[in-house]
Amino acid sequence: MADTINLTAEAREEFGKGASRRIRRQHKIPAVLYGRGEDPIHITLPGHDTMLALRQANALLSINLPGAEEKLALPKQVQRHPVRNTIEHVDLLIVRRGERVIVAVPVVLTGEPVDDVLVNQDLTELNVSAEATSIPAQIEVSIEGLEIGAQVLAGDVALPEGVELQDDPDSLIVSINPAIAVETMLETGEEEEAGEVEETEEQDAESAAE
Repeated sequence: MADTINLTAEAREEFGKGASRRIRRQHKIPAVLYGRGEDPIHITLPGHDTMLALRQANALLSINLPGAEEKLALPKQVQRHPVRNTIEHVDLLIVRRGERVIVAVPVVLTGEPVDDVLVNQDLTELNVSAEATSIPAQIEVSIEGLEIGAQVLAGDVALPEGVELQDDPDSLIVSINPAIAVETMLETGEEEEAGEVEETEEQDAESAAE
């Protein structure tokens, strides 16, 4: 389970695009805390520390504001610059210890299947319910020794204690297929491309003759 990450925030009293640009020029990030019926709290977060924290999926953040009580929060929405990919704004959902939340957790494949097969991963995340303080950082799915035709469904995955699946148990996570199917597709594509080139050359020759 992921550890709580502490971030020291500052209260934010200026709003609008101009204020947000000034905050970002100071290498800080504008953010808002909301949820549980509380009024939204507009804050400023340290840029570098927040960027590192949000590299972790479903990072549980402990937000410390001077003169206020600690707020536990999960990232709800992270807005990034379309070109630079820097964080522009963060929406944080307030949670409490022991409270269950539904989150999407990354699926990581482990192990190696038999030789000469193709691994198709249909789901890269699973939606689960877990206590806010016990969200798994990732869910591992073993494909060790799997042969052609093998499939792993969402319902087949052993989840950590206290974590409950929210997706359809019959949802396909990964399947093992013959690698030759891909090779055949590639060869077919190359043959079609060669045929198109040959046909174009013939048409050019006929046009030149005319």
